[in-house]
Amino acid sequence: MPRVSDWDVCIIGGGAAGLFCAATAARRGRRVVVLDHATIPGRKILISGGGRCNFTNRSATAENYLSANPHFCRSALARFTPQDFLALVEARGIAWEERRHGQLFCVHSAKDIVALLLDACAEAGVTLRWGVQVQGVAHEDRFRIDTTHGPYIAERLVVATGGLPVPSIGASDFGLRLARQFGHGLVDTAPALAPLLLPAHERLDLPGIAVDAEVRADGPIFRENLLFTHGGISGPSVLQASSYWRPGRPLHVDLLPGHDLAAALGEARAVKAQLGNHLADLLPRRLLQARLPAAIASKPVSQLSRADIAAAVAALTGWELHPEATGGWLKAEVMRGGVDTAELSSQTMESRRVPGLHFIGEVIDVTGWLGGYNFQWAWASGHACGMAV
Repeated sequence: MPRVSDWDVCIIGGGAAGLFCAATAARRGRRVVVLDHATIPGRKILISGGGRCNFTNRSATAENYLSANPHFCRSALARFTPQDFLALVEARGIAWEERRHGQLFCVHSAKDIVALLLDACAEAGVTLRWGVQVQGVAHEDRFRIDTTHGPYIAERLVVATGGLPVPSIGASDFGLRLARQFGHGLVDTAPALAPLLLPAHERLDLPGIAVDAEVRADGPIFRENLLFTHGGISGPSVLQASSYWRPGRPLHVDLLPGHDLAAALGEARAVKAQLGNHLADLLPRRLLQARLPAAIASKPVSQLSRADIAAAVAALTGWELHPEATGGWLKAEVMRGGVDTAELSSQTMESRRVPGLHFIGEVIDVTGWLGGYNFQWAWASGHACGMAV
């Protein structure tokens, strides 16, 4: 076994990106050690996807990622695809299932993905060090990583420390601080894939009610469930839009996607039912009561004026909200922003400032949509780096 100070590659972070990078590099004959402060491997993997791990998405392309440089992720994603990772899953005999929008999940448990990564590392000869705190990093001709288990010296250093979400399992800004130490710029970070909190006057007292909706911030329109919460709104459509939302900007919600409500009401001149009752097959009554003006909701459809119809359409399909904040790092699934990709090679993830220093995974300014895209970035960036170190 190499001495504590004799490594080709030291990887800080034993999550999805770090472990996959380690196995990839070690299969190429590199002497690799992974350092992680956690005592349980892959804790974020284990809690992902409701414990089933949405390990990739069939349709992952660069268009499914946010970054100040939207082209940066193209190379890595093209060289290690969702099908490539799925082949590894199938080779291990892991049962998987496909859900909506190309999302691939484990049938049994996220533990299967952690086991896949740990087995790949063991087979390749990776040394894993759990429960190790990194106290400092220095670089001259090589990297010196001082830890609670002594110093590690390595030719190359890979930072795979993840982002800031879920501090309860040990998430921290260590990777961002390390990037600053070596002169790297950062793109402002913020919680992403997070619920949104609304001001008191915009909240609806409908916790637990979910509806199909189209939601848009300053980005694509996402059509998925919207879930009302005590403090605001959540659900897949909101989580997706939250990655594009910025403080002070509005959020646009259509509660009847795919319906031309104005045309339907204009043609329903013979309907004598009250508007609220007429629409009850489309939306929950409590939601209709909360959104429609009472004077309009109680009118027979046949007596609605053009102004009434316009008001109903605006209330249900043109709802503009003004979130106060996201649910924060405790509720966010990923981090937006991170190490500026302008100073990294898209081929190798290597720093343009410090030769031998690499950044992979969530710590980089590449943020995927909800649905397995962030795991695919972990695999793709880890593979690109592992093939280069």
